[in-house]
Amino acid sequence: MKNLKSHPILSLANEFIIDSPAPSNISYIWNFGSLLGVCLIIQIITGVTLAMHYCPSIDLAFTSVEHIMRDVNNGWIIRYMHSNTAAFFFIFIYLHMGKALYYGSYSKPRILLWYTGIQMSYWDLATVITNLFSAIPFIGTDIVQFIWGGFSVNNATLNRFFSLHFLLPFILAAVIVLHLIGLHQHGRISSNGDKIPFHPYFSYKDYVTFFLFFLILSFFIFFIPNFMGEADNYIPANPLVTPPSIKIDIIYLISIPHKLGGVIAMFAAILILFLLPILDISKIRSLQFRPFMKFFYWLFIANFFILMWIGANHAEAPFIVIGQFATVFYFLYFLILIPFISILENTLADIAISNTNSKKRIIPK
Repeated sequence: MKNLKSHPILSLANEFIIDSPAPSNISYIWNFGSLLGVCLIIQIITGVTLAMHYCPSIDLAFTSVEHIMRDVNNGWIIRYMHSNTAAFFFIFIYLHMGKALYYGSYSKPRILLWYTGIQMSYWDLATVITNLFSAIPFIGTDIVQFIWGGFSVNNATLNRFFSLHFLLPFILAAVIVLHLIGLHQHGRISSNGDKIPFHPYFSYKDYVTFFLFFLILSFFIFFIPNFMGEADNYIPANPLVTPPSIKIDIIYLISIPHKLGGVIAMFAAILILFLLPILDISKIRSLQFRPFMKFFYWLFIANFFILMWIGANHAEAPFIVIGQFATVFYFLYFLILIPFISILENTLADIAISNTNSKKRIIPK
C-alpha cells in the first residue's frame, strides 16, 4: 500500500482510479466513459491480432480475411469481437455525449474536458469518403489522387488506409489520456463535503456495467455476429462495379444536393460542438432545472434518430426531403435555440431576483 502511494507511476494510478474524489450523487449514466475505454482496449488488442494475419493487398485482402475466419485458431471470434465492439463504441460515444449535452458538461471549468472528449471516426467506403475532397475548388481532384496514390482506388490506397486505420486508435488513446487528465483536474465539484473515493464506490458500478456489456457483446458474437454489419462484406471488391445496394452513410450528402455544401455541412456538424461553451450562456448548467430547454433537447434527440434512419436509407424520396428538414433543425438547435433560450432564461431569472429584492425592501422591519 505504501508503494501504491509513493511509487512515481503507481501513485498516478492510485490518484486517478482509487483515491480520486468523485461526487456522491453520480449514477450509472456516468459509466459510458469507462465502457468506451473498455471498447478501445478490445479494439486495439483484437486489431493488432488481426493485423498479424491480414494482408493489405488488393489481390490477397479478401482471401486473408477468409483465412482468418476459417484457418486461424479462434480467428472468427477475434474478427467478430473487433467488428461488433466497433459498433458498440459508436453507441456508447453517442450516449456519453448525449449525457454531456444534458448536464452541461461543456461549461466552465470543463471546456478543455469537452474539447478532448469530442472524438470522431469515419469508417466507410474509400471511394465515397475520399471523393468528398474532389468538391474542393481547383485543388480537390489533385488531393483525391494524392490520397488514392493514383487515378483510382488501388493497392496504394488500401495500404495507406490500413496504415491509418492501424495508427488512429493509438492516437485516440493518447487523446483519451488527455481527456482523463482534464477530468481529474477540472471535473471535480467545489464542495469537499460531497466527495467520496472512486474505489470501491464507483469502481463496483463500473464492474456491473462491464459484466452487462460483455454479456450483450457475447450474445452478438455467438448468435447474431453480422447483425450490425453489411452483407456486401462477403462479396470480393470489384473496382469496376459499384454495388447496386450501396448506401451513403453521411446523411448530409443525402440531404444537401450540392456536393461541396454536403461536405461543408458534414464537417460543420462536428465542429459546431466546439462552439457549445460559447453558444450556451445560461447561468444554469444542467437541463434538469431548465424545463423549457429540456423540451427542445428531447426534440433534438428525436431528430438525431431521424438523421440516423435517413443515413441508413438510399438517397431517394421521401428520405431526401425528410433529411433536409432534420438537417436544418440540427443546426438551428445549436445556432438559434440554445443561445436564444439561454438569454431568455437569464433574463427571467434576473427579473425574478429583482422582484424578490424589491419585495424585501418594501417589507417594514
